Amino acid sequence: MSAVTARSAVIAVLNGPNLNLLGEREPHIYGAETLADVEERCRRAAEALGYAVDCRQSNHEGALVDAVHELRQCAGFVVNLGAYTHTSIALRDALATVSGPVVEVHISNVYSRETFRHLSYVAPLALAVISGCGTRGYEFAVAAIADRLAYSQG
Repeated sequence: MSAVTARSAVIAVLNGPNLNLLGEREPHIYGAETLADVEERCRRAAEALGYAVDCRQSNHEGALVDAVHELRQCAGFVVNLGAYTHTSIALRDALATVSGPVVEVHISNVYSRETFRHLSYVAPLALAVISGCGTRGYEFAVAAIADRLAYSQG
């Protein structure tokens, strides 16, 4: 199988800064699940729909940009860029190069929080923005990508 064909069966899941602390950091906002739990949730959801996942997390903007460049031929992207959602034009520009749909995920409802969280550089590129559904939002994002791909393939 060629690299492009192999990648086309993969949904990338990118998590930004501080998401490595899920389960520890502000559990009253983000819940008790760890990042490993979220990644397993994504794997199960993707496998049920015929996809694999490639999960990445970094606290460094450049590392996330590099991951987008490396994975840009994936079937789609689930992204929770954390604070970079509201600050990183570099990540927005990298995501503009991907070949598949992008779904932005936020565990908390960013619109019920501080005003600076209301701006997303990614949202204008996204198929959907899922906010406030807890970690189940990742499953919804995987399903939305699979649905869009099925629809576009006829």
